[in-house]
Amino acid sequence: MSAMNEKDYYAILGVDEHATTDEIRKAFQNKARKLHPDVNKAPDAEAKFKEASEAYAVLSDSDKRRRYDAMRSGSTPFASSGDYTAPQSSPYANESPFGWGFPFGGYGYRRQQRQTTRARSYNPKAGADVIYQVSLDEKAAREGVRRGVTYQRYTSCAACHGSGSVHAEHPETCPTCKGTGRISVNLTDLFGFGVVEMVCPECEGSGRVVVDPCSACGGAGRVLTASEVVVQIPPNSHDGDEVRVPGMGNAGTNGSSSGDFVCRVAVPAEQLTPKQATGFQTIGFALPFLVLWLLGGSGALLILFAILGVVGLLIAMSGGVRHGRRWWGSASRAIGNGMSTGTLFALLFLMFSCTPTVGSTMYGTSGYMYG
Repeated sequence: MSAMNEKDYYAILGVDEHATTDEIRKAFQNKARKLHPDVNKAPDAEAKFKEASEAYAVLSDSDKRRRYDAMRSGSTPFASSGDYTAPQSSPYANESPFGWGFPFGGYGYRRQQRQTTRARSYNPKAGADVIYQVSLDEKAAREGVRRGVTYQRYTSCAACHGSGSVHAEHPETCPTCKGTGRISVNLTDLFGFGVVEMVCPECEGSGRVVVDPCSACGGAGRVLTASEVVVQIPPNSHDGDEVRVPGMGNAGTNGSSSGDFVCRVAVPAEQLTPKQATGFQTIGFALPFLVLWLLGGSGALLILFAILGVVGLLIAMSGGVRHGRRWWGSASRAIGNGMSTGTLFALLFLMFSCTPTVGSTMYGTSGYMYG
């Protein structure tokens, strides 16, 4: 779910920013009548109804609306409480560093700024791994190789040391949901729909928020940067092998652990082409039916699936037969995949072909069961 102030609740309900509580209530009533899932069967009706309910839950409550307006304007919603003094922001904080605007970076900069200045939930999550694939020929894979890689990843924010907050040492209980992670809006008096419950849009379900979000990372505790890593791929590597560099993946949010940089080795000489894989799967698909013929099936069944197997073999061997052990291992797995599918179809074929015989044996031609 998007952070609360990344959504324009006023636009969702179709009201002005200075709308009164009555105007907000009437606007929500009009929206809800059209969007409620019991009335509107459109695929996105339920999602839009919940979004409108979320907007109403925030804007109809004076305290929640005040915090929402404060976050939209870029000021801290806790400034009036006396617990925190907001730092002075740069006079150029809302301007592109280039000063030219779109297309010279203005749009991209504003988009990045919107993404990094509006996160407010305190939601620690471990960082994901960064997956990078390197393609090697057989010689390089056999001898090993050293590769330098430049890539983008999330790193811990230097300004707040990954916590997401520059001044506050600990996150606060979310004032919108009181720490429950969920909010509810009672629609009984309006429509008789009952209570609608949803994830809190301010803390995004965690129940805690960053009091003074870091201006550099927006409270997430991490920023997107370019990094470099040197990967040593050992000798005798093969297709599908992985080399893992601990801690060089994406940093976690709000001080959580970082993921790893994972270099996946690809050796095309050990891989089946899509055409070859299809050929081997066709061979595997035909084999269970050939087994049925050996157990007493019809000659027509033999001819049909023998032809299918030969066609699969011709397709699979279109690139020649001189391949390494790993390539043949991939071929065996492809045949196995085809056999699993073929076995299922063969069993279905056997079941349906035996059903009339069973019925005629039990009841005979006169329709009576034999004793």
